[in-house]
Order: sequence, then structure tokens, then C-alpha cells
Amino acid sequence: MKLFITGFTQVFFIAINTFFISKAVYGGVFICGFVISFIWSWNVKKVAFGTMQDRLWYSLGAGVGSLVGLIVSVSVFQHIG
Repeated sequence: MKLFITGFTQVFFIAINTFFISKAVYGGVFICGFVISFIWSWNVKKVAFGTMQDRLWYSLGAGVGSLVGLIVSVSVFQHIG
């Protein structure tokens, strides 16, 4: 479950950052870029030396995180943009 959450969180921020880049939201791009890199530095050891099951859970979390990140960023932008 921890790997699912870390995979989810990292790609959640990647999806949001992609949206921020497309809309030229400079502060959001900087903050998301920092958070993505920080989470990645935490994840790389766990996933690289993990089992196949660890990698699958991480990847599942990443897939769900990308969808939720897109939904959240579009929803927030519709309310403020």
C-alpha cells in the first residue's frame, strides 16, 4: 500500500505539473517540479530494489495518480480560471 501511495502521489503531481506547464502557471510549475523530484528521490530506492509485486503496486498507484491529478487540476482551473 505504501508503494501505491508513493506512486500515486508522484504521478499525481506530474499530471498537475503538465497542466500548469500548458497554462504557464510559473509558481505551480516550480512547486510541482520540486515535489516531483523530492518524491522521486524517496521512491527510486524502494522500487529499484523491490520485488515484481512492489513494482506493480507502484505502477498501479502511478496510473491512478495520473488520472486523479488530471481530474483535480481541470476541476480547480475551472473554478479559478
